[in-house]
Amino acid sequence: MTTAKQELGAWGETEVSKKCACPSCKRSKTLKRLPTNFKCADLICDFCGYLAQVKSMSVRKLDPMPRQILGAAWGPQRERMDAGIYFPLFLVLKTPTEFAIYYLPSDFQSPALFSARAPLSPSAKRAGWQGFLYVLSAVPDGALVRLI
Repeated sequence: MTTAKQELGAWGETEVSKKCACPSCKRSKTLKRLPTNFKCADLICDFCGYLAQVKSMSVRKLDPMPRQILGAAWGPQRERMDAGIYFPLFLVLKTPTEFAIYYLPSDFQSPALFSARAPLSPSAKRAGWQGFLYVLSAVPDGALVRLI
């Protein structure tokens, strides 16, 4: 059984794959969804192998941009950051009547973009799991580009 947030995430990934060309090879309709729970990436270009992360969020209005966005698991993200690996980000914002897709290349990402959350409490279903937030105020002006 999927949650509303999981359904929103899958919808966002599908919209990006249908409406956006691969930022690397520029081919249309080559971005494909990766299996659920693939670490740190949601899409792959089936032509050039380009990997990207997609985050979808419900908002009341498309403007202003949210200050932060829920990320995923902190451990795998931190390991990639320590190795100097950052995945490009597609951000899908959805209102009840419209949506927008933004793109943040990995070249404009830094450790300041990522903020670790507190681990879940011992009584939580996934006790000890730790997530992170994307802190959009750390994105340089003009780096987050609206595609749709």
